[in-house]
Amino acid sequence: MFEKNQEFTGLIEAIGSNGEGIVHMGETVYFAPFTVEGEKVKLKALKVKNKIGYAKAVEILTPADERVRPRCKSFTKCGGCQLQHLRYGSQLKLKSKTVKDALRKIAGIDFDVPVTVKSDFQFEYRNKLQIPVGVDRNGLSVIGFYAERTHRIVPMTACPIHPDWAEDIVSAFVSYLHRCGVSGYDEVRRTGVLRHIVVRETEGNFIITAVTATASLPYEKELIALLQKKFKSFSLWHNVNDGSGNGVFGPTFRLVFGPGKYYAHECGVRFCVGPNTFLQVNRSVCRKLYERTARFAAECGAGTVIDAYSGCGILTAMLARQADLAVGIEAVEEAVECADEVVLLNRLEGKMRNICGRVEDKLPELLASVDPAATVLVADPPRKGIDRAALRAILASGIAHIAMISCNPATLARDVGLLTGALTETENGELKKNPAYSPDGMKGLYTVLSVQPFDMFPQTKHVETMVVLRRI
Repeated sequence: MFEKNQEFTGLIEAIGSNGEGIVHMGETVYFAPFTVEGEKVKLKALKVKNKIGYAKAVEILTPADERVRPRCKSFTKCGGCQLQHLRYGSQLKLKSKTVKDALRKIAGIDFDVPVTVKSDFQFEYRNKLQIPVGVDRNGLSVIGFYAERTHRIVPMTACPIHPDWAEDIVSAFVSYLHRCGVSGYDEVRRTGVLRHIVVRETEGNFIITAVTATASLPYEKELIALLQKKFKSFSLWHNVNDGSGNGVFGPTFRLVFGPGKYYAHECGVRFCVGPNTFLQVNRSVCRKLYERTARFAAECGAGTVIDAYSGCGILTAMLARQADLAVGIEAVEEAVECADEVVLLNRLEGKMRNICGRVEDKLPELLASVDPAATVLVADPPRKGIDRAALRAILASGIAHIAMISCNPATLARDVGLLTGALTETENGELKKNPAYSPDGMKGLYTVLSVQPFDMFPQTKHVETMVVLRRI
């Protein structure tokens, strides 16, 4: 074990789930970001506790063939990307390994995972920009992304995983802060005005939301004028977030300029979107994921499909075309209003309906009203996964087929473990591996038919995964 700031040389043996290199030195395991398997690296110990260490790469002594030159000048400083130094084909294999390892380590499920479905674009793929605004050590306003595991903002003018319009957004807001004397938000002192800028692009239209800690958005007309120099079609929303937590949005939205929502097409579905409506950030991968999900529902011959966490209803509409009825459940009221418009825009009256509410509240009653043998459940929850109450309702329902979609391999493995019986829940809510679990399936529970990762987030450690399950 090395002392803090002590340098040593090691061979990177593998890559971890967060994209960091792994090296064993005696009984201590060190994690070193931005290194590649097979590389000989000079490292500096940063922190060691309980035989787990964190180190910084000082010099790559023997670079691996899989190493490439990062496109971003702020790579290793900004916490947004972890894998720009790794060849894209190796990124895809790494993400498959991440999913496989999560299923095995967390749930005890050993399943072959194919290579991750690639993105058509390795850079400039994001249709959403979410960027914090704060102050630096000198009290000057700054716009950028957080450094890894901190809320220290790394100033940014452009980001290679965002299209060029993101640079125009940052430029306009930098001018707004400087010209109008508006300050970024100081999280420590809880002073200042502008906290976040959130932008959604749909077919050349931009929904821009300025999130402030104050009840008003200062100099609205000046901000609109600056944005008009950069964008032909946009709406400006003001959101108030005066809380102390890490959430980006507060509960209050106010339209300042432009239309309230925009209309677009995806996967043959006409849809609309507002400032607080969920859309997948990578259009090309979203299409591949949703088309495979709809194909799965068609292959099951489902009479009814339930789309839990349904967002603005794009996937629900696709599922409605494969079944007698598709029912979406979504907690965000704005998104449900958009999904109701999808019904009318795509002439799906009688084929698609939407329920506004939390999945854990609405799903049990809905499951009780359908024929479980002729119903498919599609669940695409947020990173925290499916609520335990909803999982219990699914298990009690006997529903025949499930497609689980998740951007978090850890919570996905946990939820799949509970559905298959690989994990059991104790009376106090703790989870433990079930020694009676069989990969062939347990009666009354589910077995895994397929696992397929999708690279929704190139250059980052994150991966979207679809797991298909069938009840035994």
